[in-house]
Amino acid sequence: MQTVTINTLNALKQEGKKFPVITAYDASFSRLVELAEIEVVLVGDSLGNVIQGHGSTVTVDMDDMVYHIQAVCRGNSKSLVIADLPFMSYATEEQTMANAAHLVQAGAHMVKLEGGAWLEESVLMLSERGIPVCGHLGLTPQSVNKFGGYKVQGRTKEAAEQMLQDAHLLEQAGVDLLVLECVPTPLASKITDELNIPVIGIGAGPNTDAQVLVIYDILGLSPRQPKFSKNFLTDADDIEAALAAYAKEVRSGAFPAAEHGFKS
Repeated sequence: MQTVTINTLNALKQEGKKFPVITAYDASFSRLVELAEIEVVLVGDSLGNVIQGHGSTVTVDMDDMVYHIQAVCRGNSKSLVIADLPFMSYATEEQTMANAAHLVQAGAHMVKLEGGAWLEESVLMLSERGIPVCGHLGLTPQSVNKFGGYKVQGRTKEAAEQMLQDAHLLEQAGVDLLVLECVPTPLASKITDELNIPVIGIGAGPNTDAQVLVIYDILGLSPRQPKFSKNFLTDADDIEAALAAYAKEVRSGAFPAAEHGFKS
């Protein structure tokens, strides 16, 4: 696999080719991701759940993210690395700039922020200063306490229209990628069709440009398998083969199937 850049991902979208994204939190798994030729690694604040054992991502801080980004980058020199800005690390524009720069200096190629219209100025600022940005709409785990739990988002007409508006606004502000999490399949399809940037789905149906899953979920290591995920280790000889199977099914469109998505 050649080194993956934003241009690589944009070309895949233009060619109608889907690509896989997977989380990783250490050098060993990150090395296997590169060997499986998966284009994008997300160093997610989901480490709060799967590494630290917390019930949400809100406990993760900047020190945690820097530590895991550095580890992931030591194991992988080809994949594009996205890093989450953790809870309350981008509440102001000044905070956003300083913390995003810190993550990029740790090795990340792009930072990810959760939220819609309120992030417009921050996204503009980061983009103008050369820091690539991934947006995140739908179920944004850092807002789980506000949502009252992990619930599908965008099911009402008003919520769907707001999410579509937010997606366009973020694209215009300069985001390079957009994650849609736990969004009804028809809405995710519409957003993907209308945006020029690649859209990455998780629990958003089969029609997004890419899919992302937590590596612990696809290896059957999580205590509860999310509806939108699948254990790829069941029919594989080893972890690298499971990762390769995941990548193959995403590219072919075999994953996700209808049972992995949500209706309106």
